[in-house]
Amino acid sequence: MSLTLEIMRIFLPLVLVCGIAVFVVLRMIHKTKKGTLGKKKTRGAQNLLDSLIPLGMVIGFIAAIFVSLLLPIALLSSIAWGPGIGLLFGYFAYEIYSKKKKIIHNDSFP
Repeated sequence: MSLTLEIMRIFLPLVLVCGIAVFVVLRMIHKTKKGTLGKKKTRGAQNLLDSLIPLGMVIGFIAAIFVSLLLPIALLSSIAWGPGIGLLFGYFAYEIYSKKKKIIHNDSFP
């Protein structure tokens, strides 16, 4: 029984992070084929938008190291979880930042 639990502890982070990575890649492929990737007007805003996903992974990696230092979690396990969760948060930040603001025109006012 303990061997099974040990194998689960080893492979569970790998399987979940791989699932997150496949989800993000497939969503970006879908957005590319559909033509709905986020586009910003200025070059600086577009650079920020393009760097949100890698930046999320770097921040997740750094956070994982700090969590591993402060809590009794193995360093290798936290290094597996950190960039994966950062990838997911970076993707969500990309989705939120790439939304175009809708301007509501109200014709009832003169």
